[in-house]
Amino acid sequence: MKTTIYILLICLTVVACSSPKNIPETSFPTQELSVENNDSSEYDLVVFDPRFETFLVTQPYPKEFYSNEFYRNWNQRYCVEWNIRHSNPIRYGDFYETQIPYDSTTDYGLDFNYKLYQYFQFIDKEYGIVLIRRRGR
Repeated sequence: MKTTIYILLICLTVVACSSPKNIPETSFPTQELSVENNDSSEYDLVVFDPRFETFLVTQPYPKEFYSNEFYRNWNQRYCVEWNIRHSNPIRYGDFYETQIPYDSTTDYGLDFNYKLYQYFQFIDKEYGIVLIRRRGR
């Protein structure tokens, strides 16, 4: 009887000390973003999160509310921060899977810049990820 108890305790110890199973580190769904150049002067932003389109159409202001320069300046800042986090997954996790190749010298147009700006607002509001702290927030 004592031998059976010792064997059972050894088995339980071995099972308890075995390495844990891999548990995903983040509860966020993966974010994929793609910049497509349809022709020499037209760009399109593809977001694979199905909630983004709903978020985009529910924005209270039209895209013309701010200028293209406003969106361009903020997108440049957001993309730099995004790409820093993309290049450092150990510190920031694997949420930033895709690098955003945003070139500040290229005129992407108001539609593209508006959508990209709203994408960063979507990440802030839906996932609580603040890329850049802004005044008043």
